[in-house]
Amino acid sequence: MSIRRLQEIMATLRDPGRGCPWDLEQTWSSIAPHTIEEAYELADAIAQGDPERVRDELGDLLFQVVFQSRIAEERGLFGLEDVAATIGAKLERRHPHVFGEATVRSAAEQSVAWEQHKAAERRAAGADEGVLDGIALGLPALTRAAKLGRRAGAAGFDWARAADVLQKVEEECRELRSALAAGEAAQVREELGDLLFSVAQLARHLEADPEEALRSASAKFERRFRHMEHLLAGQGRHPRNATPDELEALWAQAKREIG
Repeated sequence: MSIRRLQEIMATLRDPGRGCPWDLEQTWSSIAPHTIEEAYELADAIAQGDPERVRDELGDLLFQVVFQSRIAEERGLFGLEDVAATIGAKLERRHPHVFGEATVRSAAEQSVAWEQHKAAERRAAGADEGVLDGIALGLPALTRAAKLGRRAGAAGFDWARAADVLQKVEEECRELRSALAAGEAAQVREELGDLLFSVAQLARHLEADPEEALRSASAKFERRFRHMEHLLAGQGRHPRNATPDELEALWAQAKREIG
């Protein structure tokens, strides 16, 4: 099935005379959460290393692009061809070392150049004049924190080394402990946020994606906890019926047995 056929299917679904009532009711805003969900499902399929599911989820995400483009086309704004042309031009413009005469010697240099190109595009458009402008509010919080730090770092406001950021993380831990000791809920939340923001900057300096690092840690926790459940189930028990000491011992066993 071609992209053209997918567009035809979308047009039929949105046809006022014979289309799908649900599809006809949708707007950019109502579809946006589904688009985000599909992106996460694709990321999960990639993390699971399942090629068939990756293909399926890519299709779902592509359909979201076709859907949003169709809504725009109906409003006389743009169509899927315009979307493709825009991203194609942007990729060529932001890769002058591939499609032009510029020279880039490493991936790190390209990352810096990419941000410079984006900043130049914002200036040319007469918008987003501030260093931190244009970073979407809808991004996952850890991702947005890292982007804020990266943008500020490009302007010269940053730590010199990862070790310096680690000291900041330790400082935020101390401040969180003080807030907990004081029993001030609002301050605890604020200090917890500061700690998470600092951890996102540490991940950035370690050249690690904080979202991916957290997903990996969550998967490890889930794997170990499910193994604990399995061990208890063999005894006809549930975690709710185990003592804290028993759970701690089972956790240590799960770490030894499955990593």
